[in-house]
Amino acid sequence: MCKLFLAGMIFALFCSVNQLEANENMKPLNAKEEKIVEISMYTARGKMPELKQALAAGLDAGLTVNEIKEVLVQLYAYCGFPRSLNALGSFMALLNEREAKGIKDVAGKLPGPQPEGKSIDFGTENQTKLCGAPVKGALFDFAPAIDEYLKAHLFGDIFSRDNLDWRTRELATIAALAATEGVDSQLASHIAIGRHNGVTDAQIDWILENVKSNTLSHFPRGEENTAYAKYFIGKSYLAPLTKDKRLNVPVSNVTFEPGCRNNWHRHTGGQLLIAVGGVGFYQERGKEARKLLPGDVVEIPPDVDHWHGAAPESWFSHLAVECNPENNKNTWLEPVSDADYARATSEKK
Repeated sequence: MCKLFLAGMIFALFCSVNQLEANENMKPLNAKEEKIVEISMYTARGKMPELKQALAAGLDAGLTVNEIKEVLVQLYAYCGFPRSLNALGSFMALLNEREAKGIKDVAGKLPGPQPEGKSIDFGTENQTKLCGAPVKGALFDFAPAIDEYLKAHLFGDIFSRDNLDWRTRELATIAALAATEGVDSQLASHIAIGRHNGVTDAQIDWILENVKSNTLSHFPRGEENTAYAKYFIGKSYLAPLTKDKRLNVPVSNVTFEPGCRNNWHRHTGGQLLIAVGGVGFYQERGKEARKLLPGDVVEIPPDVDHWHGAAPESWFSHLAVECNPENNKNTWLEPVSDADYARATSEKK
């Protein structure tokens, strides 16, 4: 009996490990690539606390010191020297902290020697290979200096450094540009370049989704809200913001993917919502839905049936403040049907 029990336990453990590996293999990007995306988007946004966490997670996931350095150096071309220098300074401080704790991070490969000749020549060749065709246009005729700098420095001096391949460089570039406002044209160009260099549509979608959901506001997105997933249609994320229970004011940031909403529900103590990113909706039973934009505040009275969530085509994030937490209880009700959701959101577009 003991042998059968032990064999069953070993088989169950084997299945669990295989399932974890299968789930990991199904993800569009591997763990190291995911961390490169996070490092790049937080560098572009200048969000140093989040960047420090992403840098540490990247090292723990197996990125080498020189791989991360290479990403941060390259990003100066896409988000400026100040952001790149700040990121490198944060990385240097983190490495010192980890070394003081006895953590020995792998240095990794340094770039080899540059190709022989002028950087403008091999940079032009690199740019043509990256893009699949020579890059020309009226803008470069108008400002030939920028054309030279792109070819000689970015695609020559930087993209010729061989300790990071071009596909990985494009993952970092797409993430940084996706996190930057007002660069839609450049983002579209690099998405095309990424595809030409082996980045799949699924990987691009993953990058854009994760960058958007993590940069809606200055509050963290948090982890997927799996504990309450049965009360939501679509995917949501939860980031508790307060820790000191003596203050008696629980506050969390809740993020909804496009089209996501929670079920009808009510709170015995009421609730306060503060919209901080994207576009969302709030509706009380028997009333019209209210469109929510960053800065909007919703005061939800006790025992009022309501729902809230994202617009059909926009991520949405709000702070949820629990009122009267000592006796506030939630009652979850029926889901918001697709027809009711479509009716509520279409009326306020």
